[in-house]
Amino acid sequence: MEHERPTRTGPPTPGSYEIRCHGEIDARWSAWFNGLSVRHPGDGTTVITGVFEDQAALHGVLQRLRDLGIALISLSPDHPRHATTPGDTP
Repeated sequence: MEHERPTRTGPPTPGSYEIRCHGEIDARWSAWFNGLSVRHPGDGTTVITGVFEDQAALHGVLQRLRDLGIALISLSPDHPRHATTPGDTP
């Protein structure tokens, strides 16, 4: 049985993502994530957020984290914080 690859229906679109990592990335490494927000929420993690031009840019950051030996906790689309849906509490 042959597997079919998914097809693209247009050019890659930018996307905003949040990457959460174990440990606090030292400030000297922040330059590797040029243009992205790097913060330490105080729970022993580092959160990197920003808009990635395409999936290749996102994978590039993930490879840098791997190269630094940093454990990935989560990767998720970063939705605007001001947007609410019915049932949300302010």
